[in-house]
Amino acid sequence: MVTFLHTDEGTDESAWSARGLPVIPELPLGPEELAAMRFLVLAAHPDDETLGAGGLMARLHALGAEVQVLLCTAGEASHPGSETVSREELTARRLAEFAAALDRMGLKDRWRYLGLPDSGLAERTAGISRSVSETAAALAGPAGRLAIVAPYRADGHADHDALGTVAAAVAADNGYALLEYPIWYWHWATPGHPEWQSWVRLPLEPAEQSVKERAMQEHASQTRPLSPHPGDEVLLSESFLRHFSRPFETFAWTAPQEFTPGKPGGHGTMPRTSREAQGIFDGIHSREPDPWKYTTSWYERRKRALTLAALPSEHYSAALEIGCSIGTLTEDLAPRCTSLLAVDASGAALAQAAERLAPFPGVTARQLTLPAEWPAGNYDLVVVSEVGYYLAAGELDAVVEKIRDSILPGGTLLLCHWRHPISGWELDGEAVHTRVRDGLKWPTAGLYRERDFLLETLIAPSAAVPAP
Repeated sequence: MVTFLHTDEGTDESAWSARGLPVIPELPLGPEELAAMRFLVLAAHPDDETLGAGGLMARLHALGAEVQVLLCTAGEASHPGSETVSREELTARRLAEFAAALDRMGLKDRWRYLGLPDSGLAERTAGISRSVSETAAALAGPAGRLAIVAPYRADGHADHDALGTVAAAVAADNGYALLEYPIWYWHWATPGHPEWQSWVRLPLEPAEQSVKERAMQEHASQTRPLSPHPGDEVLLSESFLRHFSRPFETFAWTAPQEFTPGKPGGHGTMPRTSREAQGIFDGIHSREPDPWKYTTSWYERRKRALTLAALPSEHYSAALEIGCSIGTLTEDLAPRCTSLLAVDASGAALAQAAERLAPFPGVTARQLTLPAEWPAGNYDLVVVSEVGYYLAAGELDAVVEKIRDSILPGGTLLLCHWRHPISGWELDGEAVHTRVRDGLKWPTAGLYRERDFLLETLIAPSAAVPAP
């Protein structure tokens, strides 16, 4: 259990910056996605929401997204040694500050106060869970388009941990997205702790930073002394507040899940499989020849250029591309390979790929539904691009084992996937890469991640080794 005092010196902001916090991956949600979602923001005490997610809330208001805030306590225990301000007075003051801060962020009257005792949330988790579930359910719309924004469940403060744990459980049970914001973590933890390296950042525009700063100024009882008397000292020091004046905010991000396998009360939907993907993508490609704008989008052309640049070898003797679609990446890979087998489940997509790839004698395109129909042969390059999340988790695991059996010693596995939520499927891009990485335990030769996609190369052992 973490123990700390707010008066402790704490970890300086420069330590976090020096260890790479400003360049962790971006939150994979763009403006259009944020605008189409609903958000339930949870705060254990007034100012938590502003410190941890004030910039996000300012952006959501500007985008017109629906936001509801649930405040658990008034934070009336913040100055237990005060002889000048009673708890009742501090309750009224902090609630007024909270209201003024939300007004600054454009969220006037978009909040509800539960009236629970400060430092007592751990004993009231059942009631909090009901309140969170009911408030989330009242934000009508698809579950996958709702995100709970809550304190990090291992923040170190008992109230934050309790509320964060409740939020994580409600999100998991209902298929909601989850954004956990750390507060006291930055104070007691050090860059040597591993958790933050898997988190994401939301870069803030100057206007959003300004809104957050003005909202934080409303919490005067926390940022300035209550009076010159003992017990009324400032609660949040300047060094602590520097963690929240960054040009970005940081969250532990859990993408929405559309079902809970084997769990009663989940969405009751089994994960889609590769067989279903075949029918879905045949229909899509029959209606539109290039539904994802592979041939015209600068994003797609730039991503393919980065994919080719990420390959550690200039030339490969035998390559396998899984999920080639209409063959645009295949066409770019062909000059780098003596032979290249491109496979896809969609016959409609492969019909276009065959025409595109006809000028390349070393390229073969085949309709196969993986993992059941796996091609014979051994390969020194396997490419899995934008296809891993169209497999159920068990199917992806089977594909990983097929790759292990098929790849030549020292061969390259290249993975590239969209980082945004994937509606209707079990896995997202980050989950695909994590599952493959953990299954193979091969060394990573290169890793590139930006807001929209993740690109990674793994190298097979130079000599055959048994599966872990």
